[in-house]
Amino acid sequence: MITFSLNGKKQSVDLSPDTPLLWVLRDHLHLTGTKFGCGEGLCGACTVHIDGRAERSCITPLSEVQGKKVTTIEGIAENHPVKKAWLADEVSQCGYCQPGQIMSAVALMKEKPHPTDADIDSAMSGNLCRCGTYVRIRRAIHTAATGGKGGKRS
Repeated sequence: MITFSLNGKKQSVDLSPDTPLLWVLRDHLHLTGTKFGCGEGLCGACTVHIDGRAERSCITPLSEVQGKKVTTIEGIAENHPVKKAWLADEVSQCGYCQPGQIMSAVALMKEKPHPTDADIDSAMSGNLCRCGTYVRIRRAIHTAATGGKGGKRS
């Protein structure tokens, strides 16, 4: 039995310890906001927070979250500045990668509340967007950092 905090609530699952966290979240706990992309930790679609750090759930075995705090996109409040900025700056196009993008942006802003373009590029470099909304992603992070007063136009 593996026990951890999931979006602020105690969760216990009786699955193989080497089961990827992504499949525990999606298939067993029915939290489908975390997406499958590459399955190798390279695209960022499966990003969640583990003890506040952005991590790839597709390559994280369930055993690694024993006693830890896991947050998925469902655990980020709708009124979070990053989510509000994502809507205000119309970031999403197809939207598939956006949960992972948002999770990485939230982790970045927790560490650096007013990130520079270089900070954003570094923190977000592991999240791929097939639609190419990178300029809007950067702008939304700046919007969130300025309390909704508008991001830098890149």
